[in-house]
Amino acid sequence: MRLLEPSVRSSRALSAELLDPDFVEVGASGRRWTYEEMLAALPEMAGGSEEGPRYEPSAMTGTALAPGLVHLTYDTHIDGRHAHRSSLWRRHADGTWRMYYHQATPFPT
Repeated sequence: MRLLEPSVRSSRALSAELLDPDFVEVGASGRRWTYEEMLAALPEMAGGSEEGPRYEPSAMTGTALAPGLVHLTYDTHIDGRHAHRSSLWRRHADGTWRMYYHQATPFPT
C-alpha cells in the first residue's frame, strides 16, 4: 500500500526501501522496467503527485508461496484506467519486505 502513496512514489529513498534490488516490472503498457529505471521514473508516473489522481486499490489478496515469499494480487483504478496487478514480495535477512516482481494488466470497466 505504501508504494501507492504519492509521498512514497515521489521519493527515490522511500521507494528504494520497498523495491528489491533485483526488482523487475512488466507494466500495463507492456514495458519491462528494472530497479534503476523504476526508481528514476516513479516520481513522474501516475499517482506521484499529492495534487493529482491517486491509485484506488481493491480486491487485494495475498498468498504465502514459501517462507519469505508472498504473492499479492489486487486491482487498481486511477484517472479512468483499471488494471489487474500481481506482485511477488520477498523478505530480506533484516526482516523487511521488498517487491521483487510486479505485473499490471489493463482491463475495461
